[in-house]
Amino acid sequence: MQASFNNQVVLITGGAKRVGAAICRTLHANGANLMIHYRSSANEARALQAELNLQRAHSVAIIQADLLHVAGLPNLVAETVRQFGKLDTLINNASSYYPSEIGHIDEAKWQDLMGSNLKAPLFLSQAAAPELRKNHGCIVNITDMHVERPKKGYVVYSVAKAGLVTLTKSLAHELSPEVRVNAVAPGPVQWPDDNPQFDELYRQRVINQTLLKRVGEPEDIAKAVKFLIYDAPFVTGHVLAVDGGRSLNL
Repeated sequence: MQASFNNQVVLITGGAKRVGAAICRTLHANGANLMIHYRSSANEARALQAELNLQRAHSVAIIQADLLHVAGLPNLVAETVRQFGKLDTLINNASSYYPSEIGHIDEAKWQDLMGSNLKAPLFLSQAAAPELRKNHGCIVNITDMHVERPKKGYVVYSVAKAGLVTLTKSLAHELSPEVRVNAVAPGPVQWPDDNPQFDELYRQRVINQTLLKRVGEPEDIAKAVKFLIYDAPFVTGHVLAVDGGRSLNL
């Protein structure tokens, strides 16, 4: 464990499972204290908290919130500071992901997909900015490789993630020089749960589109996040693609 990682405090949204949990485990293994946000994955959040606190007591707390309720977002920051005394890093990882085809887009889909993928990261970053400025911290947003080549049938999701890229670059301007703001753009890493669209034929086609001819692992995203937080002090306003080269081969 590198000493520079010790006592760093990270607030991560949607950190209870899947890629979020991999990010939590990686950062915790490198000495970070975590506030893990969840919306409905209470069991997974408690299990991850217990697992990590067994490794290092009192190093992980959890907090429940619906990120679409903007008025409650400052409380995530306040509770993190109350629990750990400060906030060094915000990771906007939580995301809704499902189709929104033309002819089937309604306001509810718009509010949910734009809310979780763009609106919440903006307002949570705004709430965290004073604390992050004080500590010369950073923000890492999790976007998507499809922002430059939108995925057919996912109109609102694609628009929201493209907005998150612009938000990343805009916040890098707005919060400089005290706060660095970057993003990770995952490619094929972990298939969505219980979605028949992602059958074996689809998966093999995606694998063939990657230059490395394989899918990645959640840990690949976690390592990229760790790099942007701890190992890239002169990097801001950047989007790091972690997609096995697929974005070059579509």
